[in-house]
Amino acid sequence: MRRIAVLNQKGGVGKTTTTVNLGWALAKAGRRVLLVDLDPQAHLTMHVGIEPDGTTPGVYELLTDAAPLADVRRTVDTRVDVIGSHIDLAAAEIELASVVGREVILRDALLAAPDACDIVLMDCPPSLGILSLNALAAAHEVIVPLQPHFLGLQGLGKLLETVRLVATRINPELKVTGIVLCLYDAGTRLASEVCDDLTRFLESARDQPVPWAGARIFDTIIRRNIKLAECPSHGLDIFRYEPRSHGAEDYAKLAIELLGPGAAARPASTPPAGPVPMEPAASPRPPDRPDTAPVAPESPADAASDDTPGSP
Repeated sequence: MRRIAVLNQKGGVGKTTTTVNLGWALAKAGRRVLLVDLDPQAHLTMHVGIEPDGTTPGVYELLTDAAPLADVRRTVDTRVDVIGSHIDLAAAEIELASVVGREVILRDALLAAPDACDIVLMDCPPSLGILSLNALAAAHEVIVPLQPHFLGLQGLGKLLETVRLVATRINPELKVTGIVLCLYDAGTRLASEVCDDLTRFLESARDQPVPWAGARIFDTIIRRNIKLAECPSHGLDIFRYEPRSHGAEDYAKLAIELLGPGAAARPASTPPAGPVPMEPAASPRPPDRPDTAPVAPESPADAASDDTPGSP
């Protein structure tokens, strides 16, 4: 079971959008995927078409009531299961304050069901509290969705320091796999400058004893695409909502890049019984990263509580 935390303490950078659509892309590549919604805002839960009304057990029950994984997971599509969230999860920080081992509850639940899936993607909240700490303690890898803006770049250092502390004290296997550039506007000089700064920063860490020493900026860039903003309101991923969009192309390519060379040729796992399989997406075409861009930088327009990319 490959366990990946999708993490950024800044809101509105594409964490939920990346978790959902990367998950579906990995499922289309033949992997059994489990999506875990660790955000009390329950955006991932709503994105996949589940009403976060608290009637269905989810992450809250798993963390506070020791509910087994089999009781809280819900099949939403072929090869895709979800452990949902609801607003009660906001109380978990207080309820778990005096619990011994509170930071490894999610890890222990996943280890108790090693054959539950091939890949776990954990959508972390825009904060570095006990919920994000559970994801980092349970994960092998961290993926950081990042909007190429100055403020997004400034928060990266604090995030990586948190990862380093968790790797030192709780989870020595934890590594930062890479950074995914989201909401990318090819026609701005700012995006290119932020990308250059990130490249220099990661290169400077290559020989250092830090969890991001092997991290990279993924070649796949998630372009700003209105279809990615529309599909959550329909409770659908981008592949079922608009399989021929740039968003579907980008996430399909990101999944293959994450799986590594030869991944597309590997045999798919036998899917469990579940809903009707997804319709096929168009063949992905990789977007080109611009070398230069003559227009002036745009102004950041992130929504603090909205984690879904949209059009400017």
